[in-house]
Amino acid sequence: MDRTRLEVRPREGRGGKDARRLRASGEVPGVVYGQKTRDSDSIAVAVNVRALRQAVSGPGGLHAVLDLALDGEGSARPVIIKELQLDPVRDRVIHVDFNEVRLDQAIQSVVVIHLEGTPHGVTMGGVLSQPIHELNISVLPTNVPEQITIDVSGLEVNQSLRLADLTPPEGVTFLDDPEGTILATVTAPTVEEEPEVEEGAEAAEAEAAAEAPEGEAAEEAASEGPEASE
Repeated sequence: MDRTRLEVRPREGRGGKDARRLRASGEVPGVVYGQKTRDSDSIAVAVNVRALRQAVSGPGGLHAVLDLALDGEGSARPVIIKELQLDPVRDRVIHVDFNEVRLDQAIQSVVVIHLEGTPHGVTMGGVLSQPIHELNISVLPTNVPEQITIDVSGLEVNQSLRLADLTPPEGVTFLDDPEGTILATVTAPTVEEEPEVEEGAEAAEAEAAAEAPEGEAAEEAASEGPEASE
């Protein structure tokens, strides 16, 4: 996967006032952590919010390895986004944390699941569901796949595809429970049954229907009785 270059600059203040000033100018505060992720290894930075948005909109999204170019340093350092904080009201980035990584050591990442094909069970009336949409993996930073594509065309009604049934791409190790992680399942369609009517109720309705004409005739005779005798 090609890495995206993201330029940042060091920042002095770390208080709320400084953070608000940065956001007002189109930047967000961030922290770059060294491989040991200790405070002594961290660097406070300011990131252009538009450049950050462009960096995470490419292949790999939030899980991509970025070449972080710190103003004043000669070479970029490979990093991944550790945490991206969003304003819950305005849905905008308010803070970002980066973790520096070594390209020759595996990292833990998250990859999107993409289902491919139409299950045979769906053509027979079944319903396809996808319980999860991401997988946790271990992989070298340079080999993080854009997505895990799974062919589900062979699934029949009442069949499921588990992680144990999937062969990982070369260099990728799945970290989720292989037997307990269900990737896709096809269930039978739900059929609504009409409420059953008891036999006794059916017989009573039939008897009432059969006696209805006689009852009506008796009522008419009763009402016309005095006039008929005259």
